[in-house]
Amino acid sequence: MSSNKKILIDSLVKKLNDASDAYYNGKEELMSNYEWDKLFDQLSDLEKQTGYVLSNSPTQTVGTVQNNDGDKVAHEYPALSLAKTKDINDMIDWAGERDVWLSWKLDGLTLVATYDNGNLSSLVTRGNGIIGTNITSLASAIQGIPLSIHLKTHLVIRGEAIITYSDFENFCLSSDNDYANPRNLASGSLSLKDINEVKKRNIQWIPFTLVHTDELIVSWGERMELLKNLGFHPVEAEKLHPKEIEDAITRWSKRVASNQLDYPVDGLVMVFDDTEYARRGGATGHHEKRAGLAYKWQDTSKTTRLEKVEWSCAASTITPVAIFDPVELEGTTVKRATLHNISECRRLGIGGRGTEITVIKANKIIPKIIAAKSVGEFSIPNECPVCHHETKIEISSSGAETLHCTNRDCAAKHLKKYERFVSKYGMDINGLSLQTLNKFMNQGYIKNFSDIYLLKQYEDQIKRLDGFGEKSVDNLFQAIENSRQVKAENLLFALGIPMIGVDAARKIIQAIGFEQFLYFSKNKIDFSSIDGIGEKMSASIIEWYENNSDDLNLLLQQLTVQDNQVNTSSQKMCNQLTFVITGSLNHYKNRDALKSYILSQNGHVTGSVSRKTDYLINNDINSKSGKNKKAKELNIPIITEDDFIRQFTNEG
Repeated sequence: MSSNKKILIDSLVKKLNDASDAYYNGKEELMSNYEWDKLFDQLSDLEKQTGYVLSNSPTQTVGTVQNNDGDKVAHEYPALSLAKTKDINDMIDWAGERDVWLSWKLDGLTLVATYDNGNLSSLVTRGNGIIGTNITSLASAIQGIPLSIHLKTHLVIRGEAIITYSDFENFCLSSDNDYANPRNLASGSLSLKDINEVKKRNIQWIPFTLVHTDELIVSWGERMELLKNLGFHPVEAEKLHPKEIEDAITRWSKRVASNQLDYPVDGLVMVFDDTEYARRGGATGHHEKRAGLAYKWQDTSKTTRLEKVEWSCAASTITPVAIFDPVELEGTTVKRATLHNISECRRLGIGGRGTEITVIKANKIIPKIIAAKSVGEFSIPNECPVCHHETKIEISSSGAETLHCTNRDCAAKHLKKYERFVSKYGMDINGLSLQTLNKFMNQGYIKNFSDIYLLKQYEDQIKRLDGFGEKSVDNLFQAIENSRQVKAENLLFALGIPMIGVDAARKIIQAIGFEQFLYFSKNKIDFSSIDGIGEKMSASIIEWYENNSDDLNLLLQQLTVQDNQVNTSSQKMCNQLTFVITGSLNHYKNRDALKSYILSQNGHVTGSVSRKTDYLINNDINSKSGKNKKAKELNIPIITEDDFIRQFTNEG
């Protein structure tokens, strides 16, 4: 064996293992699946030629143990990987004359769940297939893993923890964290200690095989049916006779190419229905011979020219997106692909206009640049595309260089606020998704809420954007127009006032109505006299109004507010009565608290006694004060706080 081949094998093993470590542990991605598979095949060929195989070669191991702080646990049943092929004929030959099941090869993180006596006893990562990490404490944060089931025997289930593309996009739009794909995010999430933070990631667990059950069930299909009956949601699967395999693989592959799935898959898996036959096959190397065969799609690559790098701001991260001369891939026209961050641009060698780039559709869905021959300079903007404030480069938690906007008030940093504004319980504007809002912000169309009602001026430009047809734009504008007539409680929720949710908004409007809400906010009157609205909520409303009154006034110019107040004026305890308050109080915290109650009951409070005064409230009725004297002169009743409570509250 030549020393050059030995050096090349050593180098390939290190490169692949480093990339696997990043892949399995939520770090900055070092290479695409396409590149990894290509190098893996090269390493396999070299090992066969030379007989030189390192013990840590990725051809001999399943993966890498996750760098979690949880206890390392030996698997009861080793989670060995499946052999892979890109040739349908290999799938047909492998099946022979036996019935098989075809299912998705989910692109997530394998977790093994064990149940004893009807309760979840452990949840362990796949790790290297022999030893994994115990993450049972996170089970309640992962959707699809029941903590108890009605079967009281010993059960071992393998499944894939995944994050859907839509949840991944939403997370990236509202988070400073930088992840290359849903799988990367799922892996990074399961190394977190905060269970509430893990819940926010919307991780779903989809069982793909029942490894062990005490029940005597040989059929793989029947074993998966058992999981369904126990409340699990197993991977989609189709039973096939050998002659149906080619047609089924073609059919399933077309579903991926036509973007029919919201969750990531990176191939197909075929297993025998006869699990006893599969079990007797044994294992070779790190593969189980009959446990299943994975079918990986051939990635088609095309070479094209870079037109420009467009920078898109979401949360505080500004992400580079490659815009290039259109190419046909997997039956669709592709002309843009995310570059994730500055590190990825530098790794690929992205330059300026005219740079030659090689593009694939990873897993038949996501456009991805895998190589570049640089022309000109790679330029990093010094201002945010949304607010035009200064940018800065930071090193993210995954070790990547990322670009950030330095303006804390940049609209793109508050995407979640806008998502709430257009939501069903807010303004109910169908068609304004988080992604669309972000796109409009980066185009400069939206800087505050009122700008949504001025989008019509950009109609021609919007219709030219990717993903916007004539009908979809017309529907969007109609939804915006429909939302101009809004119920007061929906508007109050939509404003995004901290601590004021749907229930609090309804209570405020039912108690005092929208006009009084504005009056209280402007005059800093305590809201805590309203049932269910505490002092912290009241302070939050007043602080919000101080900082946002100008934007609110602009918004109100675009709307007609339906003040759907439940308690009408005739039902109010202080309806149209005018009070003056003087002296110390015993029941109410202070005069402002009493004043806010009177205002909430459609009454009025003034500072001096006059003929228009109906009552003077003073706990010292015999006081010689000027207000008492004036009230007596005008025959205006002087009442104590207790008198007021008896006459004008439900406590009396």
